[in-house]
Amino acid sequence: MIRPMQCAAALWLGLALAPLGSAAAQSMPEPDVEEVAKTPLRDLNIDARDIPEVLLSAEADPYATKGLGRCTALIREIAALDEVLGADYDIASGKQRDRISEGRIGQSLIGSLIPFRGIVREVTGAASNDRALRAAYTAGMVRRGFLKGLGLQRGCAYPARPKRKADR
Repeated sequence: MIRPMQCAAALWLGLALAPLGSAAAQSMPEPDVEEVAKTPLRDLNIDARDIPEVLLSAEADPYATKGLGRCTALIREIAALDEVLGADYDIASGKQRDRISEGRIGQSLIGSLIPFRGIVREVTGAASNDRALRAAYTAGMVRRGFLKGLGLQRGCAYPARPKRKADR
């Protein structure tokens, strides 16, 4: 027979670890020790993260082509996105993409110490800030994919196009 305490514990553990498996969490860079330590401040919206300018530009118009007439311009823009987003799928190994993130586990554990965390995050605006940040990261990934496709169409060399197995 299942006891109410066991159900409550399982529910709480599931809620605490839920962000680990979400696609949105996977799109954000892996948190380092400093980010894990700032989790309570972020939850209270005291130390909100700013959206990098390159992601704001991507969000405004992810398919813009103005000023991208040459492969070097594509390389420059892709490099700026790589700096913020991290490695793209064409260079990240499967092991890097599939591994358990210690930083995300740490953030979930620290965040689970705040009672009613979800409600607190909504009331303080932290959840809204995170949604905007995740949307900007998604726009940045869309932009990078678009730029690499444009580079491939134009016959540019890597990194202005996706990396092929022959390039590795």
